[in-house]
Amino acid sequence: MDAILAGLVPILCVGLIILAVVAVVAGNAIRIMPEYQRLVVFRLGRAIGTKGPGIVLLIPFVDSAVKVDLREQVREVPHQTSITKDNAPISIDFLWYYKVVDPAGTVIQVGNFEAAAQGIATTTLRSVIGGILLDDVLSQREHINQTLRVKLDEITERWGVKVTNVEIREIQPPRDVQDAMNRQLSAERTRRALVTESTGDKEAAINRAEGTKQAAILQAEGERQSNILRAEGDKQAQLLRAEGFSSALDQIFKVAQTVDSKTMSLQYLETLKAIGASPSTKYIFPMEFTSLVSGFLKKE
Repeated sequence: MDAILAGLVPILCVGLIILAVVAVVAGNAIRIMPEYQRLVVFRLGRAIGTKGPGIVLLIPFVDSAVKVDLREQVREVPHQTSITKDNAPISIDFLWYYKVVDPAGTVIQVGNFEAAAQGIATTTLRSVIGGILLDDVLSQREHINQTLRVKLDEITERWGVKVTNVEIREIQPPRDVQDAMNRQLSAERTRRALVTESTGDKEAAINRAEGTKQAAILQAEGERQSNILRAEGDKQAQLLRAEGFSSALDQIFKVAQTVDSKTMSLQYLETLKAIGASPSTKYIFPMEFTSLVSGFLKKE
């Protein structure tokens, strides 16, 4: 029994080794690629094309493959000191986004794509900044982003890579320039505050003047209405007085028609008596006085 077991052990070991080799070969020969990846296959050193997605069969010991990711990638270019057109040193860092459009070209045309792209991005940044004034660098980020994207895309296109976007993240101007910008910003804010304050004072003055105008108009209108009403009242009062005076005259006239000459003579004498009541009065006798008295005596 022991002899049989001793004879089976080498066979089992050989079988396990064969199974391991088969598993390794099968693992290398069968690849399952997701939708966002491709395999660039080389057969005996010659590129035969791009395989995937799904199951990809490779010939063991004959085929080799390089995996390429087709998803959009983002890489950071750290702070780089660049000299502007007016000789001002500034520090800029930015992000650039790319996407592989030709997996075979990415593997065959360049040895280390990311390192090469990093160097190209740095030199391109310095070239672009060198042709722009400092004020334009600070105010025209979108233009710089577009210029960098176009220049990088022109270079990386031959590697089978498409640069989709470039975004400047931070620009650090020299300290003296930054201090000047801060002073300018503070002065601009002060100017805007003064403009806003003066505009408020102007509007307040206009509102006050408008209110005074409206008050004066209303007061004048009130006085006009008051004068009209007063005039109407005076008119009505005068009419009433005239009517009263006319009625009095009519009444007097009616009464006077019933008065005889004797009554008039007595009234005349009473009037003369009232005139003579004052010690300083001078007496004036009208010429008709004697005829008036004689007529009165005759009738008596």
